[in-house]
Parts: sequence; structure tokens; C-alpha cells
Amino acid sequence: MTEHDQHAEERPELNRPDRPDRRESGEDQGRQQAAQDNGAQVSTGSETAGIPEAAIPELVIISGMSGAGRSTAAKCLEDLGWFVVDNLPPALIPTMVELGARSQGNVARIAVVVDVRGRRFFDNLRESLADLEAKNVTRRIVFLESSDEALVRRFESVRRPHPLQGDGRIVDGIAAERELLRELRGDADLVIDTSSLNVHELRAKMDAQFAGEEEPELRATVMSFGFKYGLPVDADLVADMRFLPNPHWVPELRPYTGLNEEVAAYVFNQPGAKEFLDRYAELLRLIAAGYRREGKRYVTIAIGCTGGKHRSVAMSEKLAARLAAEGVETVVVHRDMGRE
Repeated sequence: MTEHDQHAEERPELNRPDRPDRRESGEDQGRQQAAQDNGAQVSTGSETAGIPEAAIPELVIISGMSGAGRSTAAKCLEDLGWFVVDNLPPALIPTMVELGARSQGNVARIAVVVDVRGRRFFDNLRESLADLEAKNVTRRIVFLESSDEALVRRFESVRRPHPLQGDGRIVDGIAAERELLRELRGDADLVIDTSSLNVHELRAKMDAQFAGEEEPELRATVMSFGFKYGLPVDADLVADMRFLPNPHWVPELRPYTGLNEEVAAYVFNQPGAKEFLDRYAELLRLIAAGYRREGKRYVTIAIGCTGGKHRSVAMSEKLAARLAAEGVETVVVHRDMGRE
């Protein structure tokens, strides 16, 4: 990311739906006061036994590290027609969904930004997610991740403190936030690492995931990378191609990449290459079936070699073609190709 998003955009307000005047209950007043104390403006209706299933809106929860691009991701969904609420206390998420269900289709897709600015309410998130599950609300969690170095650079560039650093350093606040968000990151359906992304690249990633008219069963990103540049932090699965001979040591192949036909032929003529592709594709079929059962719609498969130029690139291309042939919507990313 090239711009820091923390506190950069105004918090959108929720409009009160028109309804007859009524006396608010103590519980309603308490919820409204909690929202106002946390910077969000929300009107709540009385509690109901459940939400009509046909009217349940789509729900996306955006969270992640401060400075990793939450506001940019939320703005992208807003541009795609989503109803976006920034800094909503987690305890009010079920109420927001109920209001959307009563909007007669006017609020069909809701995105909620949850972050450490609402840390007094953050412990309620788990309870709210359980409440949504009990009401058959399908929710997706998008988690924005970034390296410590990138986050420090962004905070220093705007000369703003980290929300959790207190009297300490920026790195202390980042460490505290990572610990606070650790469990949520593990539950995320989509993790996006923005360490090396600018605003436009992040928007492109969000568009690729949410701009489609119909939601596919499973979307896969197959990413080649070089181990010497570090593991991709947003990878769900990692495979190591360093068990294959390196084309780097073949003088006539060294200048080329795994996209070159001769390099790919060299890689797949090595013992174990084709067998790995067949068995790994079979393993991914098993994993994909489990992801679908668990409602996970996004998976990032990282394929690594030493420099991310030859073996990992060739294998990623073949594996992505296998997945696409089996009906998985697949995107190929070569993270480190060209870095040498």
C-alpha cells in the first residue's frame, strides 16, 4: 500500500429507516449509546425471534491490521454497491443484519469494518458470529495483513501513532494488535497481504473477489514465490519445488522463466515432477471439498522454489490449469518472477 488508511476516511453513517414513532426500550437505548460511544450512528429495532431467510442480506466483515488497507477495501465494496458501515461495534452486527433484512431488498449486501478502534467491544465479536450462524446468516471475513516493516513505514509517513501503542513504540502497538487479531485471522475466509501492494492493486484484488454477478463455489489463487524472499503470509497451503533440479544451473535455460516452454519441459521431465502434480491435484480436490463444506470460498496455494523464477512458475501454471479444468475459478500470480 502506498497510502495509510487509518483514520483517513470519514466513518459512514447509517440512515434510520422510516418507521412509526415508538418508545425505545432500555436495551435499545443501551445499544444505541454503545454505538455512539464508539463512533458509529445506528438505529436499532426491537429484538425478533429470527430473520426471514429469504430477506437475509449478504454480510462481509472486514478486519485486519491498522494501516493494512481496511478503508480502501471497504471503499471498494462501497463502489460495488455494498452498504458499508465503518467501526461498528461487533455486538451490533446482528442488529445491522436484521435492519437490512427489513429493508425490502434495499440493503441486500452489507460490509462491516471491525477493528481495534472498537477494542472495548471486540471481545463480543465471537458471540455475534455465533448469533449470526444461529440465524442462518452467511458471513465472510476478509482480513487485511501486512508486514511489520510496511506498517511502521506507513504510520511514520503520516506521523500518526498506532491505536494500541500507548506510551510505547509503533512496533509495540503492532505486536499487541497482532495478538488481539490472531484468532480472527485464523477464521478469515480471505487473507490479503498488502505489504507490497499499492491502493490500485488492492482494489483490483477486491474487485476480482467481489465484482462478479454470481459467486463461484470456490476461488483459488495459485502463487509462485521464491523462498529467499520469504513465505507469502496470505498462503493457505505451501508446496516446495526445491526437490527438483534447478534450471538456473543450466546455462541455456537460466535467462528464461518457468513460462518458457523449454524450461517447463525441463522441469516436468525430472523424476517426481509429474507425479507431484498428479498427487497434489488429487489432494487439492479433497481439500477443496472440505472447504466447500465449511463455507470457505477462497484459497491461496503457494508454490515455492529458491528464486521464484523457474520451477515454482512452471508448476503453478500446470496446477492452475488442472484446477480450472475441474471447475475451480483460478488466478495465477507470480510474486517474485523478475525480481532478480
